[in-house]
Amino acid sequence: MAASMTPERLSIMVGVLAAIVATLPRYVVGGHQSQLMLISLAFVAVAVVSVAAWRMLSHAARRRLPALLARLLGMLLLGAVVVALWQSMQGGIDGLLLLSHGATVGLLLHALLVGWRRHN
Repeated sequence: MAASMTPERLSIMVGVLAAIVATLPRYVVGGHQSQLMLISLAFVAVAVVSVAAWRMLSHAARRRLPALLARLLGMLLLGAVVVALWQSMQGGIDGLLLLSHGATVGLLLHALLVGWRRHN
């Protein structure tokens, strides 16, 4: 069974790209060159698939994408706020962890919201 491309799936792929970008500073600062190379290759792979996915979308589906991307941005910001609150309760905020963990939490929230709306 082949799955068709949807703007929801594409918005999640864009969220994965955002989470990867948010993680890069941790690898740079930590001097983890091997992991940095691997995550950079993953970014390129997901970006290529995202471009192909965008090209597969119908015109009507492409019109739904800006609203989904705006919702993704909102969830990324909400994820950063949630992680900042959590870190502040734990004794201090680490900017690099806030960036990467906040993006991850935001992506998860977005994916859950997209899945919830599709099935209801």
